[in-house]
Amino acid sequence: MDKGVLHTLQQEILSLQGYKPPPVQAQSSIGLGIIESAFPYKVFPFRVVHELSSYSEAEAVATNGFIAAVLGKMLSHSKKCMWIAQEQMVYPPALKSFGIEPEQVIFVEARKSKDLLWIIEESLKCETLVAVVGATDHLSFTESRRLQLAVEQSHVTGFIHRVSPRQQETVACAARWHIQPLPSIAEDGLPGVGFPLWNVALLKVRNGQTGQWQLQWKSGQFCYLEKQAPALPAYRQLQTG
Repeated sequence: MDKGVLHTLQQEILSLQGYKPPPVQAQSSIGLGIIESAFPYKVFPFRVVHELSSYSEAEAVATNGFIAAVLGKMLSHSKKCMWIAQEQMVYPPALKSFGIEPEQVIFVEARKSKDLLWIIEESLKCETLVAVVGATDHLSFTESRRLQLAVEQSHVTGFIHRVSPRQQETVACAARWHIQPLPSIAEDGLPGVGFPLWNVALLKVRNGQTGQWQLQWKSGQFCYLEKQAPALPAYRQLQTG
C-alpha cells in the first residue's frame, strides 16, 4: 500500500477515535518528557478522556497528586476546572504545590452515583473549562462513549479517576493510567518527607506505546529518576462480578 494512503488512513482512524492533530499553539510539551512521546503526535493528548484507576487509599492519593500536577501545567491564571466526586479527597491549599490556586478549581460533591456521572458529562460540555476531573467506581462503555463525545465537541480534557472500581470494564477512554506511590527521597539527608514520587504506568493508549516510568514532582516540574527503581506491577487483576 502506498505510504501516503496509509498515512491518510491512520489520520482518519485517529480522528474517529478522538485523537486530532493539536492546534499549532497547543503543541508545546507539558513537561512529561518521554511519556509524551508514547502518544500519537508526540504530545500529551488534550480534548480526550483519560482513565486512571486506583485500588487503595494510598494509590488514590498518589493518583490525585499526579492529576493535580498535570492540571497545574494546563491551567493559566484565568482558567478553571471542575473536580467532581461523591466525597472529596483533595485538600485545596495543597494544590498550590502543584501550581494551582484553589480558587481555580470548582469542587462538586454528588452523593448519588446516578447524579455523579450526569454532572461529569454536563461539565465536560462546558467550553469555558479547561478540564474536568470525575471520581467514580463504575464506568460502562456506553457512559464512557458519551463522555468522549462531549469532549470532542467542547475541547475540554477529562480525567476519570476510578477509585476502587468493582471491575475493569472496557471503556472508550483514549488512555488508561495506573499511578502507584513510591517512597520519597529525602533531600541531602535532611529529615522529613521528600518530594512526591510515583510509578506511572500507561496501560493503554490508542495507536501509541505503553510503558511505565518513575517520576518525581520537584520544584514545579516532572523529574525522572536517574536510576530507576525496580518496576512495580502495573496492573492488578480485579475480581469480576
